[in-house]
Amino acid sequence: MGKRITNAKKEIDSTKSYSPQEAIELAKKTATTKFVGNIETHVRLGIDAKKSDQIVRSTVTFPHATGKVKRIVAFVTEGKEKEAKDAGAVLVGGEDLIKKIKETEQLNFDMSIAEPAMMPKLAQIAKLLGPRGLMPNPKTGTVTADIGKAIREYAAGKAEFKNDESGNVHMTLGKSNLETNALTDNFKTFIEALNHAKPAGLKKEFINTVTIHSTMGPGIRVKI
Repeated sequence: MGKRITNAKKEIDSTKSYSPQEAIELAKKTATTKFVGNIETHVRLGIDAKKSDQIVRSTVTFPHATGKVKRIVAFVTEGKEKEAKDAGAVLVGGEDLIKKIKETEQLNFDMSIAEPAMMPKLAQIAKLLGPRGLMPNPKTGTVTADIGKAIREYAAGKAEFKNDESGNVHMTLGKSNLETNALTDNFKTFIEALNHAKPAGLKKEFINTVTIHSTMGPGIRVKI
């Protein structure tokens, strides 16, 4: 693996910033895994992640499927269970499901969506969901009365993003075997959504650096 990465790095001019399409083509070319990995982008923001008014959190709906299958859990009232299951949730329930998660501490899902009526009940497992980014949030559309619509949107390619403690945002654009033009479209859509989420009071440059790479591949600086 070390030799493959070394050879991959030789394909990249570390002093240059590439266009999004060039960077994606290079990322596909320099993929080092034997399996079909992802093409990812990482953005360093000019925010102070310790200030609550500079937190960046929003969603993006990609024009092309990323190939990532999401395991969605739905916390719903009894009358909404069938709607959630029909929409594609892999795990559906109310207070009994919350109790089971509290007892087992097993979180075998990628995201959760909840009815507003379930939010007070979720407080008892908030310490489990929160640190892993699994707590439903009205700002990202994961707390909604229209459970079926929300599940279908996220299953079809809608994705949430949030800055980490260092002020960086990470996003998977799609599988490395997706066409370059489709990955480029996804990248541009993500950057537009990210810019739209810029904190209103931020005076400094919002986006500092952007890199793209394949799974376990070398980073490629992007010019935007």
